Amino acid sequence: MNRVTIHRVTRANWRDALLLTVRPAQQRFIAGYAPIAAIILSKAYVGAEGMRWEPYVFVSEGEMVGLAALAAEPRHTDRRWLFHFFIDERFQGRGYGHAALAALISWVRKHHPGCQSLQLTVHPENHVAQRLYTGMGFMPTGDELDGEPVYRLALGESGG
Repeated sequence: MNRVTIHRVTRANWRDALLLTVRPAQQRFIAGYAPIAAIILSKAYVGAEGMRWEPYVFVSEGEMVGLAALAAEPRHTDRRWLFHFFIDERFQGRGYGHAALAALISWVRKHHPGCQSLQLTVHPENHVAQRLYTGMGFMPTGDELDGEPVYRLALGESGG
């Protein structure tokens, strides 16, 4: 399995994060605009949707392999949202998605101990992502956000 670590996007690495991308056919699954990092950093800067955004990169063997954002609603400190999760097109199909998601879940458990759930939306046609998320324990809630089904992973004290 690929070893992946999670790092905040900072002044030192944000330009490299801008280079991360997906295949053109996948772009609509991740964000309406490219580069995706610019969208995430903009949301973090303006506090989009009234949330606090935390941009992260995933690194393996010293190289950025993916990107995501965690978002927290001020009135719901017991949950986090995962947005714009993706693995760079150069690293897809090699297990980095699973490793990055596992690293992110562990990071949330460690750094946000009061967080009871992690939620995300997934494009209804993105079957690869749906398999990844359900394989990691995310379950559809039956709700939708912006036309996409919401998935939830219970974290809790027992870890799931």
